[in-house]
Amino acid sequence: MSSNILDGRKISAEIRSSIKEEVEKLKERGINPTLAVVLVGEDPASKVYVSQKEKGCEETGIASRKYALPAETTQVELLSLVRKLNEDKEVHGILVQFPLPAHLNETKVLAAMNPEKDVDGFHALNVGKLVSGQPCFESCTPKGVITLIERTGIPIEGKSAVVIGRSNIVGKPVAAMLLARNATVTIAHSKTKNLPEVVKQADIVVAAIGKPRFVTADMIKEGAIVIDVGINRLHEGLVGDVDFEEAVRKASWITPVPGGVGPMTIAMLLQNTLKAAGKQGG
Repeated sequence: MSSNILDGRKISAEIRSSIKEEVEKLKERGINPTLAVVLVGEDPASKVYVSQKEKGCEETGIASRKYALPAETTQVELLSLVRKLNEDKEVHGILVQFPLPAHLNETKVLAAMNPEKDVDGFHALNVGKLVSGQPCFESCTPKGVITLIERTGIPIEGKSAVVIGRSNIVGKPVAAMLLARNATVTIAHSKTKNLPEVVKQADIVVAAIGKPRFVTADMIKEGAIVIDVGINRLHEGLVGDVDFEEAVRKASWITPVPGGVGPMTIAMLLQNTLKAAGKQGG
């Protein structure tokens, strides 16, 4: 069968346009949505991500503050900055770009953040609320995955979903979000027995394992929705965790890499920042 391509760039652009309109409404009420981004060190990938987030803020009218700190920044200095941003009433969202240099403790940094400003959705309180079904800031990439699935128009309720990967950033939260929408969810990982057969039963496949072209066409059920979260850099360029060229022939809907989930992550971050500004501005 011929797949429909879930164009993350197009859908993200539509969402950003809507966000821009909502930002203007907040500004008319005297609220200027503001995102503070903290970057420690010179990690090339992190610098690219931060640049994309700044561009997204500019496009939607969200104010962006960038705090670029040297790699030798101490834990005390970083925590001090986070607490300062917590107290700054003009800052509505805080994002500390991970990974941090090895000498810094990411868990302690997240714990120090005000959960109401945790627009990345990584604070333990937000994660706990997500799992228990309470309103919270949902992690941006998983939220983008769910938005893409919903854009197909195919109901999630009652579907069999397999999430390949159990990371705290993608696998676990996206499984919780699918479960909240009444899917029957299986989390598969490196210790899963007969993994190809497990995946083949799924109406929805979310691949987030970090292995290039790991999910092959023979693992995919005819007509399944396939969401590829993987970003793997090979000599021929970026490829996902799914063998796209073959899988596209079996899936009903599928995301490309690049241009699928990636743009949605930024859109969800902007959406969370808008939400934070609205809540904090009353």
